[in-house]
Amino acid sequence: MKWKILIAAVLIIGAAVGYKFYNDKVVAETTKTYDTEKVQRMDLTKTVSATGTIQPRDSVEVSGKVTARIQEILVEENDHVREGQVVAILDGKDYQAQLDQANFTLTNARQKLERTDKLYKIGAKSLQELQDAQYEFDRAKSAVELAEDNVNQTVITAPMDGVVVGEPKTPGTMAVQGSTNPTVIMRIADLSEKLVKAKVDETDIGSVRVGESATFTVDAYPDKTFRAEVTKISQTDTTNSWDTSSSTNSSSSNSSNAVIYYYVTFSAPDDENLLLPAMTARLDIVVGQVRDALCVPIDALKTDAKGSYVERITKDAKGKDVAEKVYITVGLYGEEFVEVTSGELKAGDDVSTTYEAAEKTSAQNRGGMGGMRRPPF
Repeated sequence: MKWKILIAAVLIIGAAVGYKFYNDKVVAETTKTYDTEKVQRMDLTKTVSATGTIQPRDSVEVSGKVTARIQEILVEENDHVREGQVVAILDGKDYQAQLDQANFTLTNARQKLERTDKLYKIGAKSLQELQDAQYEFDRAKSAVELAEDNVNQTVITAPMDGVVVGEPKTPGTMAVQGSTNPTVIMRIADLSEKLVKAKVDETDIGSVRVGESATFTVDAYPDKTFRAEVTKISQTDTTNSWDTSSSTNSSSSNSSNAVIYYYVTFSAPDDENLLLPAMTARLDIVVGQVRDALCVPIDALKTDAKGSYVERITKDAKGKDVAEKVYITVGLYGEEFVEVTSGELKAGDDVSTTYEAAEKTSAQNRGGMGGMRRPPF
């Protein structure tokens, strides 16, 4: 008899505890509060970030067309030069000696040609001898022209207007000519306008268009913002990884972890001449912009099977928060807000930014009890 009384007591206590738990849950759900933010009208901007390098509008490496020691450098670093201005002189003694010898040979060849021509006209020389004399004269004339050109090439002139960037080579340095590895005597760059050459990730390159604006900063002036404009978008990635005919590209393209970048070039006005070549530029490219758009915080945006929605929060007669699903269509995404293009929202509405974890499955909630949902005993 006692054990029956004990079981009954346990059941009564369990039912009381279960009822209290269920009642507390219902009260909590009916008095639930939400973190909210306002629906707002604002100008919304979407940007793409990239990192690039400051470059001059144009630049050229000045090298000699003949091999000789540098005799004189007539400009210094940061000097402004004009196209055709003499900037360096090479030692031309050897080439002048070659020109003198070529002129001597030409004089002899001319005299021989004149004598042979006179003798040919009186029948004392054959046509073959006259042609040979003419050939020797033409060859000597060509040698003089080549020697004159070599002498002229010892005077180095600026091929463009610009500024001497970096220290030129010092006098006494051997300036070697060549098409593969010539000696660079100096560099001249057009710094009237700066460019930024940046690498943009393949996930963002589809949003970038020629003519779009950008802002950027450099480490030298962290509190100053510079402006730029997209002028060119490369049609190939930075490593030409698509070119499978190259063994290097073939091996690199096989890597699943390879990140693909494309070069994007920007014009960057620099009236104060603050930007120097090789500075690192951190860019924000404006790829989308709307004015006076109806916007909700991204934190408030939720989705279900029907689409995107927000929970609009209002108060009932007792002053308690009431959540209402409002389905919306979204447009441009900014950093913190997203544009609302359709839906029954207006500026000033409160929307919930409270995150709720997804409910457990029915089996988890009911402990596998077959689909009934009821308060505990």
